[in-house]
Amino acid sequence: MSLRLRTITREEHLAFIRSRASASHMQVPSWGDVKAEWRSESIGWIDDSHQIVGAGLVLYRQLPKLKRYLAYLPEGPVIDWFDRDLDRWLTPMLAHLKSQGAFSVKMGPPVVIRRWNAPTIKEAIAAKQAKRLRDVEADWYEPRAFEVADRLRKAGWLQGDDGGAGFGDVQPRYVFQVPLANRSLDDIQKGFNQLWRRNIKKAEKSGVEVVQGGYDELPIFHQLYLVTAERDKFTPRPLSYFQRMWKALTAEDPNRMRLYIAYHEGEPLAATTMLVVGEHVWYSYGASANHKREVKPSNAIQWRMMRDSYALGGGVYDLRGISDTLDEDDHLFGLIQFKVGTGGQAAEYLGEWDFPLNKLLHKALDLYMSRR
Repeated sequence: MSLRLRTITREEHLAFIRSRASASHMQVPSWGDVKAEWRSESIGWIDDSHQIVGAGLVLYRQLPKLKRYLAYLPEGPVIDWFDRDLDRWLTPMLAHLKSQGAFSVKMGPPVVIRRWNAPTIKEAIAAKQAKRLRDVEADWYEPRAFEVADRLRKAGWLQGDDGGAGFGDVQPRYVFQVPLANRSLDDIQKGFNQLWRRNIKKAEKSGVEVVQGGYDELPIFHQLYLVTAERDKFTPRPLSYFQRMWKALTAEDPNRMRLYIAYHEGEPLAATTMLVVGEHVWYSYGASANHKREVKPSNAIQWRMMRDSYALGGGVYDLRGISDTLDEDDHLFGLIQFKVGTGGQAAEYLGEWDFPLNKLLHKALDLYMSRR
C-alpha cells in the first residue's frame, strides 16, 4: 500500500498524537512554538483510505544568507518504524522536505534498541568491569531495531554521533526511565535504593514541602536554574524561553507542562519542570540551590513527580539523558549514579540520523558544527 505525504493542520496533527499511547514531547505541534528560532511544519502520511497513519513535526533552520534549510525532526517522526518497507515512509518525506528548500534532514527515530536494569548497572559499576554502558550485557534487546538501522544505512542515511549525554539541540541517545505501568506506588518506591528511600524520609522529617506551581512561579524556578547553571557550568536559557514554553504547551493541553517547587521553611530550594504526552512523562529541567542540600529537596521533588505521573495514568517516568559512562572519574558519571537510585532502566535509542540532500552544504554545516 502506497503512502502520500502532505502538510497537515495543527488540529489534524494533535488528533493523531492523541490517538497514540505516547509520542515525544518534541513531536507535538506546540513544540514548534517553543522553538521560535526555527520555522515549523506538521506533516502527515496518508493511506489509500485518506486516513492519517503517521505524523511529524519538522523544524527548519535557515542557513545564513541562503534560502536553504536544515530540516530537523527531533525524536520523530511518529510512524511505523518496524514496517519492512520503510522506504514508503521516508522517500515521500525526503521529497517533500527537499521541495521546502531543505539541504539536509536530521531525525531521531523513537526506537529503543536495548535496556539495562538498575541492578545490572550497579553490579557493573561495583565490579569496575566496564567503562561504558554499551560494553555491559543488556537485560533486554529489540532485534527489529537493528533491522531498522540496516534499512536506514542502505537507504543512504548516515548515523550521527551517539550524542553522549546529549545536551543542547542534539537529543540524548541514552536515557533513564522508571516503568510505572502495572506496578503499585509501593512497588515503585521499593525499587529505589536505600539512599533514595532514606533521602525521601529525611526530606519529609525536615519539613520539605513540594508544591505545584504555575506561570507566575516560573521566575522562582529560573532563579534556582541560574544558580544551577553557574554551579554546573552550562549556559542557561532566559526566563522568556520557559515562559514561552509554558504558554505554548499548556494552551495545547493544560497538563502538557507542570512546574514543581520544593520549599523548606518558606524558602525555595529546588524546582523542576515536567512534560506529559499520553502515557509518557518527562522530567524536563531541574534546578536547586547550593545550600540546605542536607534536607534532600531534589529527592522529595522527584518522588512527588513520580506519584503525580502515576495519578495521571503515566506508563513511564522518563528522567531523560544520561551519558553512557560508568567511569567514576568522568564528570558525567554523577548523572547515571543519581538516576540509577530510582531502580529504573537505562534505555538506548537508535540515535540521530542525517540525510544529505545537498552533499556540499551538508558537509559545510558539519564543518561549522564541529568548530563550535
